[in-house]
Amino acid sequence: MKMMNYLLMMQTEGQDANPLMTFLPLILIVVVFYFFMIRPQVKRQKETRKFRENLKKGDKVVTTGGIYGKISEMKETSVILQIDKEVHIKVDKNAIIKDMSDVQPQR
Repeated sequence: MKMMNYLLMMQTEGQDANPLMTFLPLILIVVVFYFFMIRPQVKRQKETRKFRENLKKGDKVVTTGGIYGKISEMKETSVILQIDKEVHIKVDKNAIIKDMSDVQPQR
């Protein structure tokens, strides 16, 4: 931070400011936002899309509303979840957030 302050204060009297030095803080902010916010979000979206494309009959999942169920039927944009022996609900694929097949059952 001290180095940046030093570089910004290097302008001597009578000289025009270097345009690169003027926009350097803005450029650094954009780069930081890209690597710490935008890039991880895009990566998470790709993983979620891949997960939803690889869903199959018999997978145990959780919806965004917190409903646990097992996929009993797949359609183009929706799935039929079995949440009890005779209880089936239709849920949009975009509402499925997790695969619960690897979670240990609670007692």
